Amino acid sequence: MSQTQNIIEPSRAMYDPSDNHTPKLIAPVGINEEVVRLISTTKNEPEWMLNLRLKALKLFQETPLPSFGPSLKHLDLQEITYFVDPNATESNSWDDVPQEIKDTFDRLGIPEAEKTALAGVGAQYDSGMVYHNLQKSLQEQGVIFENMDVAITKYPDIVKKHFMTQCIPVNDHKFIMLHAAVWSGGTFIYIPKGVKVELPLQAYFRMNQMTGGQFEHTLIIVDEGAELHYIEGCSSPRYSKNSLHAGCVEIFVKEGAKMKYSSIENWSKNVYNLNTKRALVDKDAQMQWISGNMGSSVTMLYPCSILRGENASSDSLSIAFAGKGQHQDVGAKAIHTAPNTRSNINSKSISKNGGIGDYRGLVLIKPNARGSQTSVVCDALIMDDHSISNTYPFLKIENNDVDAAHEAKVGKISEEAIFYLQSRGLSEERATQIIVQGFISPIIRELPLEYAVELNRLIELELEGTF
Repeated sequence: MSQTQNIIEPSRAMYDPSDNHTPKLIAPVGINEEVVRLISTTKNEPEWMLNLRLKALKLFQETPLPSFGPSLKHLDLQEITYFVDPNATESNSWDDVPQEIKDTFDRLGIPEAEKTALAGVGAQYDSGMVYHNLQKSLQEQGVIFENMDVAITKYPDIVKKHFMTQCIPVNDHKFIMLHAAVWSGGTFIYIPKGVKVELPLQAYFRMNQMTGGQFEHTLIIVDEGAELHYIEGCSSPRYSKNSLHAGCVEIFVKEGAKMKYSSIENWSKNVYNLNTKRALVDKDAQMQWISGNMGSSVTMLYPCSILRGENASSDSLSIAFAGKGQHQDVGAKAIHTAPNTRSNINSKSISKNGGIGDYRGLVLIKPNARGSQTSVVCDALIMDDHSISNTYPFLKIENNDVDAAHEAKVGKISEEAIFYLQSRGLSEERATQIIVQGFISPIIRELPLEYAVELNRLIELELEGTF
């Protein structure tokens, strides 16, 4: 503790006494240089990372909020706590995790998930990773699955080369600038050439602090001819005050590699989820995004693939559920810069009880991307007369040798379909659930069984009481 107290006085950097065994270091509320330096020093980071943080902070302070998308007028960035260190030593044995933290993840089913369907698991609680484990057989093949904070020290050259340089630079937009200044925790993965990871790797992020912020950084490198499926889950408890999630995902898919990224985000409805995800996809490589967005008061999330190698491809499948008081502004981006590249975007949304579901997407096909193909399909299901669905597609095509298609549909559940199912003995509520499950089935089919069941159950819970 003495090292931290030298940076900020104990009256300003608080230790939470709620647990005598695992006191938490809580940074002062708000964002400034003092807080940024506290984060960097607490983590004992190299000078280059501190310099990157301070550069990003300056850019953040000079940049206005985004002028598009949902209103952020109720988000006060000076009321957020940007760093909450659980003060728990990271472990590769679940038994060694502090009891308070272990109880939370036990309720979320993290140990059970590892036992049944995963090759490795990481768990983050507020600003710190508390658990990481990887199957021994993968370690022997050179697979790296590590806490991002630790990776900076253990693999400095590869991290410095890739961290917020080529894929998502620190000046990308205001919330990436904020992320770069205060990021903490997250996951670093490297899959060596030709290694095919047959079972998924997973990380789970839990934000527990009231008016807290979580800013995990995920950096994944899938080397030539390698294959990986990575699953990310997120949750938080419900508080009366707003919280902020502004994570960052950078993925490098090298020549001939295959990468599948699945995410189920179920933040509570007091969270602003302003997340950024992007992949650089090289020659003959494949990138697939699978996204389920169920919670948060406001979500702005548009996973992006930059197809920079010939014959590279990207598929994006997403489902967003917007209920009362929720605005889901989601979509996908595909940027074609090389010949014969291919992208498919399939976005589905469900709006209920006055919720707003937006599709916002971009397809950009550059002059050199001759012979490229793209398809964008947006389907929206509105459950009542006072919910809203909007579509904001943007296709910019800069050469004539392209096959491009866009389709958007919006509608309500068919009364005839409901009547038919009721005639077979189902209640109106159960009939509606079945129709909705059919609507989202393209996304469900792409998830491992355990996560498909979870997503279906989350949607059933959201639909309860509709009639």
